[in-house]
Amino acid sequence: MFLGYFRFPRVSEDFLRKEDNITSIDFIGILFFGITLISALLFLMSPNWHSVYLLIIAIIFGVIFTGFELKIKNPFMDLRLLAGNTPLLLTYTRGLLSATVSYSFLYGYPQWLETGRGLSPSHSGLLLLPMFLTSIILSKATGKNPAIHMKLIAGSIVQFIAMSLLLFTNHSSSLIYLIVIAILFGIPQGILNLANQNAVYFQASSKQMGASAGLLRIFMYMGAMLASSANGLFLKSEAITNGLHYLAIFSLVICFILIITLLDRYLRKIEKNT
Repeated sequence: MFLGYFRFPRVSEDFLRKEDNITSIDFIGILFFGITLISALLFLMSPNWHSVYLLIIAIIFGVIFTGFELKIKNPFMDLRLLAGNTPLLLTYTRGLLSATVSYSFLYGYPQWLETGRGLSPSHSGLLLLPMFLTSIILSKATGKNPAIHMKLIAGSIVQFIAMSLLLFTNHSSSLIYLIVIAILFGIPQGILNLANQNAVYFQASSKQMGASAGLLRIFMYMGAMLASSANGLFLKSEAITNGLHYLAIFSLVICFILIITLLDRYLRKIEKNT
């Protein structure tokens, strides 16, 4: 807020006086959306028959939220921009799928390193450093590259390979092998997020750019919610190595679906126009 106050360009009073530039805040839409998302999150944190009412609440308020947003002039989330924009919907789907796999690893791998491999929390943290370093380096090196389709393909394939390697982990896996897995996961971390963000900039209308970018983040956080639920389901038993393997199979299915979405012909059009 401090930096924004001093660094954002000033807006003239004449601009603010124009009726077209006055946008009201959709507090009711925000409230409905918050109830929908929180109810879904609470259910996914501990899915069982006793908490099905939370899922029902999420569905009811989700329907109310959708109907309300479609009726008002300045909605919190313009669902109309999604209805007629298939390329953008596919990008949001990719964001959700890739985030589910990324967070499944990020939440599950450290747990397994401590419980299944017997490492200390500090050593487990150090084993994740190569992933973050690889991610930072690749983000810097490829961020401005216009080959969005190729980055998505490369990141998805490497993500599939890295998840496949988790199937062969056990209590005696060598540290070199575990570091290689972390490095491989750094590759999709470094290129998939940026590639999806760049795709949004080409696929969304200029007037809806802020809302469209925000929706991508929402879909990615929904992927994090699904990953958290999957970790709670597969890693709750004492046989955590088997649980990690089940989590890897779950993620591989998602990786396969993600790779199918890359057949999207709209991505090729982006590269031709850049």
